[in-house]
Amino acid sequence: MALTIWHNPRCSKSRRTLALLHERGFEPVIRDYQKEPPTMVELQDALMKLGSPASALMRWKDTDLGKDADENEILSALAANPKLIERPLVLTDSAARIGRPPEAVLEIL
Repeated sequence: MALTIWHNPRCSKSRRTLALLHERGFEPVIRDYQKEPPTMVELQDALMKLGSPASALMRWKDTDLGKDADENEILSALAANPKLIERPLVLTDSAARIGRPPEAVLEIL
């Protein structure tokens, strides 16, 4: 199974999620999404796998964007400023989960 984590090494939840994956024997592709930001298409694919609206990926406390923003506004903000992406995000070929709490990613493994 292909497994990728959109990872921020400075984030404790992201580090704990990565450690949990390693403890379970998984070696995910680690993508520092701030250094290698996802494209708009990758963001849309992640949302489809999450089964959630764009607002689920937004770190609302870090943005001035209003919670009434539409999907395109949110996606544009996430693509333009990847630090706004909620972390960590673990993706497989068919599903994704945000690692908050870290154990949430186990649902897709």
